[in-house]
Amino acid sequence: MITAQVASFLRRFLPAEAARHGCEVVALGVVPDHVHMILRIPPRVDLPRMVQGLKGASSRLGNLESTVGLRWVSPSGLPRVIAYVRNQAQRHGEGIAPGC
Repeated sequence: MITAQVASFLRRFLPAEAARHGCEVVALGVVPDHVHMILRIPPRVDLPRMVQGLKGASSRLGNLESTVGLRWVSPSGLPRVIAYVRNQAQRHGEGIAPGC
C-alpha cells in the first residue's frame, strides 16, 4: 500500500526524475495501491534508462523516507506477487483479520 508519506514523496520525486531525463509529466495519479503517469517524452530519450531511473531511484529513496517500503512490480511479475499476498494467512497463521 502507498501511504500518504510515500505518496507525497512520489509526487515530488517522479516529476523531478522525469525532468532529469528530459521528460515532462503531463499527469500523475497516486492511489493507495498504484501509480499512473503520462509522460511527454522527446524522441531521443533512452526509454529503458529513464524507466530504470523512475523505478530504481524511487524505490531506494522511498524506502529511506518510509518504514512501509516501496516496490515496483512489472506486469510479468504480478501473478507471483498476487499469489504471495494471497498466501499470507498460510505464512503467518490464521490469526489474520478477514479481508487482509
